Amino acid sequence: MTHKLPALPYSYSALEPYIDTRTMAVHYNMHHRGYVNNLNNALSGYEELQEKSVVELLYDLDAVPEEIRATVRNNGGGHLNHSIFWTCLTPNSGPLPDNLATFIDDSFGSLDAFKAEFAKAAATRFGSGWAWLCVDEEMKGVVIATPYQDNPVSQGLVPLLGLDVWEHAYYLNYQNRRGDYIAAFWNVVNWKSVNASLQSVQAAADAQKLAEKVQSTWDSLVTGLGSLLGGGE
Repeated sequence: MTHKLPALPYSYSALEPYIDTRTMAVHYNMHHRGYVNNLNNALSGYEELQEKSVVELLYDLDAVPEEIRATVRNNGGGHLNHSIFWTCLTPNSGPLPDNLATFIDDSFGSLDAFKAEFAKAAATRFGSGWAWLCVDEEMKGVVIATPYQDNPVSQGLVPLLGLDVWEHAYYLNYQNRRGDYIAAFWNVVNWKSVNASLQSVQAAADAQKLAEKVQSTWDSLVTGLGSLLGGGE
C-alpha cells in the first residue's frame, strides 16, 4: 500500500486563536507530508512491508530490516502521530462523553488530576516529543511522554489522545512558551473523537473476553463429553 496524507477535518484557521492558521498550514503540508513521503520512499523495494499498515510496522519494529528501521520508526511514527493528532482537535470542543469521563475518573481520580498529569508530561518532555493518554493491557488509562516521533503502540499501548510538543507545532505563535500552548490545547480537544477511540478499544476487549469465555466453555464441554464417552466404554 502507499501511505497517504489524511485529509484535515477542518480548515487551517478553524482552531484560531489557540492554534494559528500559519502553524496549521506549515505543520500539515510540510511536516506531516514529509513524514509520509519519507516513509513511502523507505519502504520502496520492500513489498512485504508495503502491505502492512503504519500501526503494524510500528508495533513490530523488529520485523523491519535494520537498514531502514530508524527511518520507518521516525517517519512512520511521524505519520501515525500526526494522523492521530488531527483527529484529537476540533473547533467545537465540549464536555466529555459519560463513558470517557468515567474512564478518566477511574484511571486518574478526576479530570483535573488527569489534565495536570498530562500537562506535566508535555511540559517536561525534554526536547522534541509527544504527550499521550493511552490504554494499557489492563484497560486502564495511563499518561506517558515519548521522544521524537515514537508512538505508544511500540510499547504495547493504545493511544487515545496526543499532543505534539515539537517546536514546529507551536513556535510561530507561542515562541518558547510551551506551557501556554499546552494550556490552550484544552480548548480544542475533540473529546468525542477520543471517546470513539476508547469505545473501539473497549469493544475489542469485550469481544476478546467473550471469545475467551466461549473457548473456555467449549473446552469444558469437550472435556466433559470425553469423560462421558470414556466412562461408557
